[in-house]
Amino acid sequence: MRNYELMVIFDADNDERGVQQLFEKFLAVVTKDGGTVDKVDHWGRRRLAYPINKKDEGLYAVADLTCEPATSKELDRQLGLSEQIVRTKLMRVDA
Repeated sequence: MRNYELMVIFDADNDERGVQQLFEKFLAVVTKDGGTVDKVDHWGRRRLAYPINKKDEGLYAVADLTCEPATSKELDRQLGLSEQIVRTKLMRVDA
């Protein structure tokens, strides 16, 4: 098991409550494969550093995970398929 930090930027057109539920649905991939979601932090609406897809704002969410490398790849793949997500960043955290 390895530690990861996941940051996701959702499209600002989404509702914040809906984004929280959607993020929890994606994180269920980790718990289903025997990993743990240690911490979830919803930052809310923030201005992007530069426009992405002609959008200036996004809804940010950050999570600390502990899972196997294969699980993290599957999570990243599923996040990339969603049209409601603008950007993702999954980083391995050294203990």
